[in-house]
Amino acid sequence: MAGSAPRGPWERRPASPPPRLPARPPRPAAQQPDCACALGGRCRGRRSQPPAVSRDGMKTAQDAKGARGERPQRIGLCLICGLPAAGKSTLARGLRHRLRQEQGWAVGVVAYDDVMPDAFLEEASARPLPSQWKLLRQELLKYLECFLMAVINGCQVSAPPNRTAAMWEDFITCLKHQDLVSSAALETQSCYLLTKTAVSRPLFLILDDNFYYQSMRYEVYQLARKYSLGFCQLFLDCSLETCLQRNGQRPQALPAETIHLMEGKIEKPNPEKNAWEHNSLIIPSTTCSSEASLKLTDLLLTALENPVTYIEDNVEQKKTDRIICSTNVLHQADQMLRRIVSQTMKEAKDEQVLPFNLKLLAEELNKLKAEFLEDLKHGNKKYLCSQQTIHIPDIISFFHYEKDNIVRKYFSKPH
Repeated sequence: MAGSAPRGPWERRPASPPPRLPARPPRPAAQQPDCACALGGRCRGRRSQPPAVSRDGMKTAQDAKGARGERPQRIGLCLICGLPAAGKSTLARGLRHRLRQEQGWAVGVVAYDDVMPDAFLEEASARPLPSQWKLLRQELLKYLECFLMAVINGCQVSAPPNRTAAMWEDFITCLKHQDLVSSAALETQSCYLLTKTAVSRPLFLILDDNFYYQSMRYEVYQLARKYSLGFCQLFLDCSLETCLQRNGQRPQALPAETIHLMEGKIEKPNPEKNAWEHNSLIIPSTTCSSEASLKLTDLLLTALENPVTYIEDNVEQKKTDRIICSTNVLHQADQMLRRIVSQTMKEAKDEQVLPFNLKLLAEELNKLKAEFLEDLKHGNKKYLCSQQTIHIPDIISFFHYEKDNIVRKYFSKPH
């Protein structure tokens, strides 16, 4: 129609004109400061609240879908991974600002460390074991799925029945501060309204975490595949020395040993080996060129325009493959874990650990081995029988990580 405003590339002209909405007052020009979880701080440490969004000032997700036309909203997941203090949070904040300004997208940053419960982070005497972190990471993925389902289906964000209260609160607060979830009060506090921003334009969620194992990233890819979302990875390549120096300047620095350990285990994206990692970009932490910015934008656009294709699983074939796979992997893993436990006990004796402590160490290691094999048997480990390839070194590496946390309580094992 002559005189019509040009439409964005993600919009389709509806079959009939949408109903005219009542005039709304203009939004304030001033922008709410960024969410604390994306600025490197704790969400609950920020008490300032974004401007309230009234019911009259919002469309429901379903209304917004109708206004966009029949084409589904484009949604993407972007992982920013790398060593602690590599500059991930700085990159995430800059990327969010640029995508909002240049592309007009809705962008949310979810920093894993800032959404994890304080109760675990504040216990100086007992840092969480990798098995605890694994459960928390999977819980956070459930929260992300709740939000994505609300956007896709045009409904409210409903809290999962089993959740860590503080963690869910931080997650919702993070989304509120980034204008993705409304701060308007509802009758039930377990449901939250989406904002117009979240449902009226392309949406990208940027996940900020170390993601040092390929299997951690694959979990997010599976979520993208389940809902046919765009998926890409940004790996921030920073030298160990630089990370240690930056970490030492932080108010709450990580133990240097933790960064050393992670540096030895981190797995960079490998598109040649894993086809699902083809949308990946390795960025030197010192690079700030316009060329790098263009590559970043191109990667995100490519991911958004080419969502992961959902493939219906053949349940029976998958079950058969799992049985065969589990049998082979369990046998190899059992043999390897036995040797690791035996070697560790020998090292403990060489370190002249007291007999009573040797007994406790043996009990803990054997318990860990039994739990680990039980997990593998029931397919709970994320890399077990995936559609990609099962690698025994991946399993052993994860076991070593958990074993080392136990060993440190009894003697200092050199690395």
